[in-house]
Amino acid sequence: MLRRQRQIRMQFQQLMDAGLFVIAYWVAHLARFQFPNDLIPGLAPIEPFTRYFWLLMIIVPIGPMVLEGQGFYSHGPVSLNHRRIWQAAKACALTSVAVILVLFIFKTHYVARSVPILFGGGSFALLVLRLWLMERWGNTELGRGQYRRRVILVGTEADAARVIDDLKGHPADEVDILACLDLNEEPLDRLEDLLHEHSANGVILSARHTLFGRIEKAVQICELEGVEAWLLADFFKTNISRTSMDDFCGRPTLVFQSAPEDSWQAFAKQVIDIVGAAAMLLIVTPIFMLPAALVIRFTSPGPILFRQKRSGLNGRPFTMLKFRTMVTDAEQRKDELAALNEMEGPVFKVSDDPRITRLGRYLRKYSIDELPQLWNVLRGEMSLVGPRPLPVDETRRFNDLAHRRRLSVRPGLTCLWQVSGRSDVTDFKDWVRLDLEYIDNWSLWLDLKILLRTVPAVLNGAGAK
Repeated sequence: MLRRQRQIRMQFQQLMDAGLFVIAYWVAHLARFQFPNDLIPGLAPIEPFTRYFWLLMIIVPIGPMVLEGQGFYSHGPVSLNHRRIWQAAKACALTSVAVILVLFIFKTHYVARSVPILFGGGSFALLVLRLWLMERWGNTELGRGQYRRRVILVGTEADAARVIDDLKGHPADEVDILACLDLNEEPLDRLEDLLHEHSANGVILSARHTLFGRIEKAVQICELEGVEAWLLADFFKTNISRTSMDDFCGRPTLVFQSAPEDSWQAFAKQVIDIVGAAAMLLIVTPIFMLPAALVIRFTSPGPILFRQKRSGLNGRPFTMLKFRTMVTDAEQRKDELAALNEMEGPVFKVSDDPRITRLGRYLRKYSIDELPQLWNVLRGEMSLVGPRPLPVDETRRFNDLAHRRRLSVRPGLTCLWQVSGRSDVTDFKDWVRLDLEYIDNWSLWLDLKILLRTVPAVLNGAGAK
């Protein structure tokens, strides 16, 4: 199944599930409201449902997002199995916990404690019922015709075998191969007969570039028949790039991407960065930043802030801000400590660096020195989550071009390396591996998990040494 079609189906499922969460919430309120007060002495009367309505603004987006994070939508839309049921159970439990946390944070006492619990159980029951009904419908002839793509596979024998093997590893794609046409053995006119004989609604074209002439004729046949044709663009050998089709000045264009693409999630990430950075600045400025600035000013000669050129998105330099934790001539003394560098690769790192001030060690331990970078996030130069920005001179010393792919996203305040024992990483390749793992698997859910893991890492004093 094409990614575009999978996304449409996933969005449709997310819309349905958001509606189920709303129904479950309303039923939970109704069940609590209708519960006989005389069975439980002292049971407080429930407030009207309109008092609860604002919580739907949280439940509707969070519910489907948590389901997606659990891998609930990675199965076929009419698939029902134990793993998917378990994913639904975990997602409903996490969503209920999120509702309880919101109620606790906003100190909403008029919401009955049983409502979030009833909501979690009700939403799980409705999700399982939805899966069961869709599976039953998908097993009917009408459902199979709606959800399964009936295709003819065109290509060489080796190419056809590879496509069939790929489909075996992706059962959720729900594609039925009705027949195969070997371009080396059979005439192309045979494609018309196969389309008529099997009433196919799609053709998969998989062949080497040496057969482009015959592939073009096959596409023309599909045009005349009104049948959709998919040309597998794997005739260019790539290792990690994802291939997509787009339009450039009216011309069909193959796009090869090895970084997160522009999407609604990417847009949401930028919004979260700006709103989150602004909110955090308002909170931490009077509590941490102003006291830290005053102590630095009166305990160590030199500026309060340390400014350094770092490599941002695609390597574009920007001025990163930190509270100064070293003596003022730290950069000049860096060459003297080169022999003590503990990091293999272009990055410089020394434990118990003699250039760090006494206050600086405390600021680094609890990552307070990084707080001014919230201003970099607000300016759009950094993100809350992303690979840590490196000094420009260290970026220029990359001896492996693959390392530059970590520059394909905005640098961040925290990342996988930050929450994976950063002080224990001594090889730059391991650092890059974690960054590329983040880039290849990026999602809003992954960002949220990294942010949640950052909090205990900071509280435990797992800052830079």
